[in-house]
Amino acid sequence: MEAGFEEKIKDILNYIGKVVVGKTHVVELILTALLADGHVLLEDVPGVGKTLMAKAIARSLDLEFKRIQFTPDMLPQDVLGVNIYNQKTGDFLFNEGPIITNILLADEINRATPRTQSSLLEAMEERQFTVDGVTRRLKAPFLVIATQNPVEMEGTFPLPEAQLDRFLMKIDIGYPQLEEERLILRRFGKGNPLEEVKPVLTGKELLEMRERLKKVNFDESLENYMLTIVRETRKHPAVKLGASPRASLLFYRCVKAFAAIKGRDYVIPDDIKYLAKPVLNHRLILNYESVIKNYKPEDVLDDIIKNTPVPVE
Repeated sequence: MEAGFEEKIKDILNYIGKVVVGKTHVVELILTALLADGHVLLEDVPGVGKTLMAKAIARSLDLEFKRIQFTPDMLPQDVLGVNIYNQKTGDFLFNEGPIITNILLADEINRATPRTQSSLLEAMEERQFTVDGVTRRLKAPFLVIATQNPVEMEGTFPLPEAQLDRFLMKIDIGYPQLEEERLILRRFGKGNPLEEVKPVLTGKELLEMRERLKKVNFDESLENYMLTIVRETRKHPAVKLGASPRASLLFYRCVKAFAAIKGRDYVIPDDIKYLAKPVLNHRLILNYESVIKNYKPEDVLDDIIKNTPVPVE
């Protein structure tokens, strides 16, 4: 990729690294989703830095950031906005909801009812939303970073398959290592490092960078390799429902974006292997026998990748 592209990515990672300790791979994946025009589901326990990471990314990109704390009593209009009648003028005025932004943090999205969760579907897929029959376009770029706690199940509503399929990736952050946690204590003990994060990239520049992804070469042999992995998810004996054609398209865009972030204008097999789990694991529905045996989608993908021949130049 062009030198300017690579330098800007390094600057973003450097600034975010001042706030988020030891999670460069997670930040790279979120930036990959942003470049590929996709959304991210962060699934992890509370307190590992999901909100902080989203704020740092938004600030480094000079993008508008809003956060919704989902609760069971939240309604769709709390997300999208509502028309309010003005008695003086006799007109309805639209009071916009938090969805009017560039980066939306949907915190604990699985605490909202299915009706409220579904209010995000049109926005995530078509970059628009409809209230009282009027459709409004969203700002560009638009990224949803949703979080959910995989441990606490009481008072939650599991995301339906249609909603899960709208997320480009599902990422687990994980706990920090000992020295990383020590660095967190010392860094945040001196103040809030988030205040040191400066804008590196504007929304307009980000959209221009997306256009450059068209120049990333994706060899036909690697296309076949990626498609074989996707198609094998539909045939695997442990799987009831495999990855959809939408998954193939998102996987394709994601791999090209990741290659660009790594400073290359071409895709390599390791890009596909590395991204297979975050892009595909939440799209697989296992059959009853596999669930009983505590088999996981990650195990299926490990098996498929192990048994799929890698293209050789």
